[in-house]
Amino acid sequence: MSDPPPPADIPVRNSTASPKLPQTINHRSSFAENLRHSPRSQRHPSFTQAAVQELLHHRPASRSSDPRFIGRDWRNIRVGELVLKHEVRWAELDTDVQTATNLLIQSGPPNVILLRETKNDTVACGTFDYSDLNAYLLVVVGLARPEENQLANFHSIAERAREGTPIPLRDTNELAKKGPLITLSESDDLSKAMEHFGSGVHRILIHKDGNTDVVGILSQLKLVKFLWDNGPSFANIDELYPLILKDLGIGAPSTIAINGDKPLTDALQLMSNEGLTSVPVVDNALNVVGNISIADVKLLTSSSSLPLLKSTCIHFVSVILSERGIGDGKDSFPVFHVSPYSTLAHTIAKLVATRSHRMWIVESSSPSPSNPATPLATPSIAHATLASPASNPTSPALSGTFPVVSAAALPGSRISGRLSGVVSLTDVLNLFARQSGLHPSNPSDQRDRRRRSSSLSLRPSIDSARSSSIDLRR
Repeated sequence: MSDPPPPADIPVRNSTASPKLPQTINHRSSFAENLRHSPRSQRHPSFTQAAVQELLHHRPASRSSDPRFIGRDWRNIRVGELVLKHEVRWAELDTDVQTATNLLIQSGPPNVILLRETKNDTVACGTFDYSDLNAYLLVVVGLARPEENQLANFHSIAERAREGTPIPLRDTNELAKKGPLITLSESDDLSKAMEHFGSGVHRILIHKDGNTDVVGILSQLKLVKFLWDNGPSFANIDELYPLILKDLGIGAPSTIAINGDKPLTDALQLMSNEGLTSVPVVDNALNVVGNISIADVKLLTSSSSLPLLKSTCIHFVSVILSERGIGDGKDSFPVFHVSPYSTLAHTIAKLVATRSHRMWIVESSSPSPSNPATPLATPSIAHATLASPASNPTSPALSGTFPVVSAAALPGSRISGRLSGVVSLTDVLNLFARQSGLHPSNPSDQRDRRRRSSSLSLRPSIDSARSSSIDLRR
């Protein structure tokens, strides 16, 4: 594969690669740099190692119900009671990708920007989220494989990005194929939202009664957190929390992982092609050693992050941990795995604490049949921060040479295990819906539709990405 162009509309600065970006820069602030220099108050906390161990060995503490919901049937609570209007962020279709990405990163949850034609509109005509950003990035670096009728648009986007020309969202809005926007009125009850979420829908736009003005966004995570925080008030759900995943029969022995030695670009293609929000990173014995989420593409949105596109997945995991450590302390890292014998309470506590869509189900760890995913070496995780590429394309920064990071050096590798499946927010909400007498559709149908639509815009790379991944479907 030839050297990819810079992934954003920012010119590559001429400097020597270094393990730490300087405080003074001579070009427009990049996405990743803005994120790095933002106040810590804007960061979302990860677990410290002590907190992880506490969660692993003890059942989460009792929760106190919100007085507004005590004595009420959750199915009759109005969706408008759970959403906040200030969480709705807008951008116009003529907003450029860089501006929209900055807004997406700075705004945080629910990690989506609603699109509208003009500033006066209150009706959403689309969304911009991290899956859109990933699809855009793949087009810019030449890893997307368009259909014949998309060639001109893909070529135009890549050319303008290389030239530093602002690209409006209306030109990129169809790169990541997604399902239709789901909407509910603010007076609709939660049972309607639950059936959608339990069927695989990830978010719902909430509008005013009698019109289409958006007043909030309800996500799967927000609903799971609401039911978790107010569990004692909802007996038919609360009684499920002490049960273990194996007995509940939720989660799937069907997931796709990627080996830590594989290129990061394979993971990006895999998530886009398969419609995934995250993939586990494993060693040669399928032990989980890390996690790459679609939201982590925010670390790839500047020209200084170009070398990372040629790094391995395990190296990128170390960069993610390093970035989190800047704001949360060097011992902070999220843990994205549970066991078949974890209680539902333990699993949901982790999903809520890490703001994740999925937890990887692991068995006890296995010895690797060969070398670790990444050989042991002396450089520490601290050496794996973003480096700026030199202008010379033959320089080490662009040649794909990076500090080697050991899988064993990553904190999570010491308390994980062998990947055996996955449990998602969809699985949890599908269980809650069925337990409450509702009838959600099979979530696998929604997943299949999402994967089919994603592969239309980024197709044939699916074969190359799949060949680099590990498919655990049985």
